[in-house]
Amino acid sequence: MKLNELKTKPDTAHGCCDHDHAPATQKKSHDHNHDDHDHDHSHENSGLFISRWPLWLSLTILATFLILNFGTDVTVSRTLEITLMLTAYVLAGHKTVALAFRKASRGDFFNEFTLMTIATLGAFYIGEFSEGVAVMIFYEIGELFQDLAVSRSKRSIKALLDIRPDTVTVLRNHQQTLVKPEEVQPGEIILVKAGEKVALDGILISETGTFNTAALTGEPKPDLKRKDETVLAGMINTDRSVEIKVSSLFKDSKLSRILEMVQDATSRKAPTQLLISRLAKIYTPAVFGLAMFIILLPAVFVDNYNFQEWLYRGMVFLVIACPCALTISIPLGYFGGIGLASRNGILVKGSNFLDVVTRLDTVVTDKTGTLTKGIFEVRKVETTLTENQFLRLTASLESYSTHPAARAVLNHAENLNLSRPTEVTEIAGHGLKGIVDGQDVLAGNLKLLKKFNIAFPSSLEEIVETVVIVAVDGSYAGHIIIADEIKDDAHNAIQELKKMGIRTIMLSGDKSAVASKVASELGIDESHGDLLPEGKVAIVQELKNKGKRIAFVGDGVNDAPVVALADVGIAMGGLGSDATIETADIVIQNDQPSKIVSAIKAGKITKGIVYQNIGLAMGVKILVMILGAGGIATLWEAVFADVGVALLAILNAFRIQGKRI
Repeated sequence: MKLNELKTKPDTAHGCCDHDHAPATQKKSHDHNHDDHDHDHSHENSGLFISRWPLWLSLTILATFLILNFGTDVTVSRTLEITLMLTAYVLAGHKTVALAFRKASRGDFFNEFTLMTIATLGAFYIGEFSEGVAVMIFYEIGELFQDLAVSRSKRSIKALLDIRPDTVTVLRNHQQTLVKPEEVQPGEIILVKAGEKVALDGILISETGTFNTAALTGEPKPDLKRKDETVLAGMINTDRSVEIKVSSLFKDSKLSRILEMVQDATSRKAPTQLLISRLAKIYTPAVFGLAMFIILLPAVFVDNYNFQEWLYRGMVFLVIACPCALTISIPLGYFGGIGLASRNGILVKGSNFLDVVTRLDTVVTDKTGTLTKGIFEVRKVETTLTENQFLRLTASLESYSTHPAARAVLNHAENLNLSRPTEVTEIAGHGLKGIVDGQDVLAGNLKLLKKFNIAFPSSLEEIVETVVIVAVDGSYAGHIIIADEIKDDAHNAIQELKKMGIRTIMLSGDKSAVASKVASELGIDESHGDLLPEGKVAIVQELKNKGKRIAFVGDGVNDAPVVALADVGIAMGGLGSDATIETADIVIQNDQPSKIVSAIKAGKITKGIVYQNIGLAMGVKILVMILGAGGIATLWEAVFADVGVALLAILNAFRIQGKRI
C-alpha cells in the first residue's frame, strides 16, 4: 500500500461511496499555509461546478422549454420537444444511467441509481418527457451537493515522508560519502552533524551526544547518550557531530516501523456507515416491490384496467420515493455541522466523523502538547539563601547549558543581572560545575551532589518533576522544580467529558510518575507513562478489542499511528506535527482541549437535525406516495413535493449554523 493511499476514508453521507462521478480529491502538500488551503478548496469547488456544465445546460434547456410551452403562445412541436428533452436527459443523467446499468450487470438492482433510471425512463415511455428530465435534473443537483461534501473527506499522510532524511553521511575508507539511507549496511559508521536527523538505528561510538527524541516519545526534553548507548532513527542531534555504528537496515529502523504502524492502523479502520446507507438496503427494494404492485396488481380486481394509467401511477410512486430530498438535505446537514465546527476552531475532514463522535465512550489523550503546553517553566524555588541571590547564581551557571531546564531557569531569572561564570565544566549526565562571583557552584541532578558527597534533604528523592539542585561552596543551597504547565482549560475539558459519560485515559512518553501526577490533577480515569509509539498502539488496540469506541487526541509524530488506529483521530493543529494533522480525522486548530467537547457537541447537534430531516422527508414521501398510488398526485406534483421537502430540510439544516457549542 502506498502512503498517499492510506487516509482515504470516503464521506458516506447517503451511501454512495462508489458514485462514479464523485470528484477526485485534490492532494495538497502539508507545507501549504492556511491561505493556500482556503484557495485550493475554493478552486476545487468552483472547478466542481464548472465540470458540471452539462447539468447546467440541461437545466437551461428544460427551463427554456417550459417557459416557451407554458408561458408564451409559442407551440413547441412534439418532435422538437422529444429532441430537446432527450438532449437534456442525456446531458444531465448519462452518468447515473450508465452506473445503474453497470450495477445491474453485477446483480445489484436495488439502489437509487436504478430507481432514478427506471422512474425517468418510465416517464419517457408514457410520454411525460419534461417530467422525466426534471426528476433527473433535481436528482443530479442533489448529487452535486453530495460531491461537495465528499471532496473534503480524503487526505494524504504524505507529511510522514518528510521526517525521514533523504541522505546520510557514511564513513568509508576514512572518507565522508553521501548516500541514501537504504544503501547503508549494519556495521557501517555514519556521521550525524549538529541539527541533523538520525537516519538509522545504531550504537553511539562518540563519547557523548545529546538528542531530541520528540519524534519518538513526543517529549521535548533532550536525551544525553553516552558511548555504546542506543540511538534511534528519528532523533535529532542537538549538539556536536557524532559517529554512530549502524545496527539495522533502514527498513527495520524504529522510524520506518512507525510508518508501517500508520499503514496498518489506517487499513484496519473501516468507514462509518451513516443511517441513510443502512435504510437504503431495506427502503429501495421495498419501493420497487410496491411500485410493481401498483402497476400490476390492479389488473386482477380493477374493471377496465388500463396499463398506461397504472404505469403512470407506478412512475409517480417511484419519483416521490426517490431520495432526492435526502441526498440534498443530509449532506447539507453534515456540511453545516462541518461549518459549525470550523467556526469554533475545529476542522472535521469528513461528515461521517461528526456521526462517529456522538457514539464515543472513551477518549484517550497524549500528555505533552495536548493536555499540557509543552513548555517547561519554573514551578517552585526553595533555597537557604535569598531567592534573588540563589536564582542569580544558578542562572549564571545555567547560561552555559542548552538543556530545557536551564532555559526555564534563565527565563525565570530574566530580570536579574547575571554574572559571567568561570571554569565551567559540564559533567555528562549530572550537570554543571563552575565559579560564580568567587563561589563554587554546582547545578544539576541528585547524582551531581552524590558525586561530590554533598548532603541534601531526603525529600528531594520523592520529587517526580524535573528538578535542578544547587550547591554553593560545598553545601546544599536549594532546588528549583521545573514542570510542563497544564493548559488552562484541560481540567474543564476532562470534567465535561465525564459528564457525557466518557471515560478518559492518558498515554505519555514521559515518566510514569509525572504522567500519574498530571492525570491526578486533571481527574483523568487512567494513565500510562514511559511509552514509545508501539506501546500506545498496543493499549489502544486492546481497548478496541474490548469493543470500546475510541477517540485519540495527540500532537506529535509519535502519535500518528494511534491517531490513525482510533475510531476518531483528533490532532492539536496549532503546534502539532504535520504528520499527525494529516493523519487525523478532526483537527483542533487552537490546541484547546475543551474543543474535544465542542467537537462532540457539534456532532450531536448535526445528527439531531439530520434525523429530523430524515423523518420529515420520509413522512411527506409516504403521504404523497399514497396520493400517487390513488391517482390523485401527478408526476409534477410528485417532483414539486419532493423539492418542497428538500427546501424545508435545507432550511432546517441551516439552523445548525446558528447553534452554539
